[in-house]
Amino acid sequence: MMARRGDFRAVHEPFSYLAEFGTSIVDGSAANTEQAMLAELRGLAARGPVFVKDTTDERYPGVLADRQFLASDATHTFIIRHPRDTIASYQALNPGVALHQIGFEAQHEIFQAVRDATGKWPVVVDADDLVARPDEVIKAYCAETSIAYLPEALTWTPGARPEWQPSERWHADARDSSGFTRQRKDYGVDVTAHPVLRGYLRHHLPFYEALYAHRLTV
Repeated sequence: MMARRGDFRAVHEPFSYLAEFGTSIVDGSAANTEQAMLAELRGLAARGPVFVKDTTDERYPGVLADRQFLASDATHTFIIRHPRDTIASYQALNPGVALHQIGFEAQHEIFQAVRDATGKWPVVVDADDLVARPDEVIKAYCAETSIAYLPEALTWTPGARPEWQPSERWHADARDSSGFTRQRKDYGVDVTAHPVLRGYLRHHLPFYEALYAHRLTV
């Protein structure tokens, strides 16, 4: 949606790519550290609005240490879905998924760091709310973040994006989508009964619930 808008330069998972591959490319420049990545993003933002989408499979200490980035150089928002669904879909793509890669603990850490730096609760969007009422949720999101509401951006033409190439298999559903719709998929695992995954659920559920308590409601 943010890429479809046309008024933001969309940057895809720069910190995730840095953690996974050791380097990340932004606007043709390679960054090998979080500090270098933050400098590249600031330079890009000096030339126009930037939207950065990232994941919390890993922890980003460089981001957490940069109080100016947390407090004023960016507006930080969060999207969540129930960890039961997150765990099942992640395990389907990576059967060896580690506990920390589910990401809610690291996500909550950034959320709390932004809260501490700004004194305000960041915007949190729950995925179930988004697919149930996309128009209302996006209107509210745009109002909270002081950006224009562009209803035409709620639909798009299916297809892959070039920046997804290093992690393309993780974006099959996004590639095939044309808007915000609910997909009920059977991943072939009962997370609540699985000897390992149920422990992942138990660990991450409190962090999800803490984020969910601050979700955007419409």
